[in-house]
Amino acid sequence: MDVAVLGATGDIGRAICSELIERRVLRPTSRLQLVARQGGPSERAAHGLRVDLIDAHDEHAPFIDVAASPRDVVADVVVVAAGRTIPTEPGQVIDRDGLAMANLGVFEEYADALAAHGSGHEVVIVVSNPVELAVSVFASRLGRHRVIGMGAWLDTLRFRRELAAALGIRRQRVSGFVAGQHGDGVVPLWSSVRIRGLDVDERRDTVDRLRGARTLDTFGDEVTAGKAALAAAGGIDEAFALIDTWHPDLQTVVRPYLTHQSGAKTAFGTAAATVGLVDTVLDGRDIVVAGQVALDGEISLEGAPWQGVLGVPVVLGPDGWTHVLLDDPAPDEERRLAAVARHVNQAIQGWTS
Repeated sequence: MDVAVLGATGDIGRAICSELIERRVLRPTSRLQLVARQGGPSERAAHGLRVDLIDAHDEHAPFIDVAASPRDVVADVVVVAAGRTIPTEPGQVIDRDGLAMANLGVFEEYADALAAHGSGHEVVIVVSNPVELAVSVFASRLGRHRVIGMGAWLDTLRFRRELAAALGIRRQRVSGFVAGQHGDGVVPLWSSVRIRGLDVDERRDTVDRLRGARTLDTFGDEVTAGKAALAAAGGIDEAFALIDTWHPDLQTVVRPYLTHQSGAKTAFGTAAATVGLVDTVLDGRDIVVAGQVALDGEISLEGAPWQGVLGVPVVLGPDGWTHVLLDDPAPDEERRLAAVARHVNQAIQGWTS
């Protein structure tokens, strides 16, 4: 089984390539394709990265090659990590419109090339931002069930980790999903939280204690206020300590924001979530994850079938995603999800028109 990583020489692309090999997701008989821009510095770096990866993992490395043209991309799983990234300078505003305009052409070029020259069965896992825009572009060319954005899965893993940390347990004991838009538009699905070892009443009491007397109707305001509080903190250590005093769902959004702006970025967490999805597809299993997908009436919001790209829990397998598993969200979850869905659709329409 073969994997191609678009944008392999970027911070996240490098981390994904290394983890694919280190975790032995790719066997020595498989192929890892490092995809770069022809004639640019990334093509030169890709050849160097190839040698570096072999040096590090020669005993179990797959066959590694370099592709410098979009039409040469051929793999069972294509990871999209190409394009501009979110700025890391402290206090710099995240301009999603600018990011979308910078990356739209990149998404379209690779999507068109895969549609014309690909195998016709590859599964695309989108890492690049805005993830919802990339999913929309690739889904329109390749078919929506073969394309999934990993943003909601990364947010889900972060949510589970924050819940587990608050309870003093390991993340493996916590289940629960995050839906919506990757970034400030996340929708923590508190109603989906399950904790291994607790019965229904114990779980309900625990969730109520962790969540407090809050609903998602004010969650967007909490995120905005949280970011303002971080900007006013005396230093990076004080800012991280302040986050530790907040509720787990707010921590899920704001902690990675501060991590990214600290200059450390979030490459390793992103790579781990992405490689987990790649492993699922290659292994032939069907598991429930969360991801940004192009919906066509699989869910209803506020009484009407919904169409558009949105993060939701789905079943992911070797041929892509199949069923959506959004089981009766709580009223405040549905209200926020509907508002976020409208915002995402309007943003994509504006970016692509």
